[in-house]
Amino acid sequence: MKLAYLRVSTIEQNTDRQIIEADKTFIDKVSGANTNRPELIKLKEHARSGDIVICHDISRLARNLKDLKDLIEFFIDKGVAVKFLKENMVFSANKQNPMNELMLNMLGAVYQFERDIMKQRQAEGIAQAKAKGVYEGRSSSMRLKADIINEYKEKIPQRTIANNLGTSVSTVQRVIKKYRLNILEPKVNCY
Repeated sequence: MKLAYLRVSTIEQNTDRQIIEADKTFIDKVSGANTNRPELIKLKEHARSGDIVICHDISRLARNLKDLKDLIEFFIDKGVAVKFLKENMVFSANKQNPMNELMLNMLGAVYQFERDIMKQRQAEGIAQAKAKGVYEGRSSSMRLKADIINEYKEKIPQRTIANNLGTSVSTVQRVIKKYRLNILEPKVNCY
């Protein structure tokens, strides 16, 4: 089977640029900072010997070189090949390619470096904003949405969530509906 793995970093982002024809698609809308992602976990459980996992590019599977190599090794040990479309690279037990290994290490390190630089710049910007007294953290609406989603994931009833967070039931319903549409029932592109 062809198994597509798509990932974007936030609920608001979409996977439109990651078009992959596959038998089954797994979509995460979370950071690639670690491998504790719901759909990645499902993909790892679902993959069987002879399958191929297809990703748009290396950074979609992992943003950390160690995680990237561990995931590829995990799939290869299961007899599953891993293919990256953008880099035109395939990793499998019967396709050992020293050039692919070199490119994986180089590109994985570049993606990790890019992420580390972004985090450093963000921390510097926050520190400067705090020093000026203008940093307020996440907006209150973003905090509220995150709190609603966290309580929803804990299976807390919607009316209770509204009471706990001091908001209306309709607000809770709106946030949960958008979350479910984006996470549980991702948009499928038909071309």
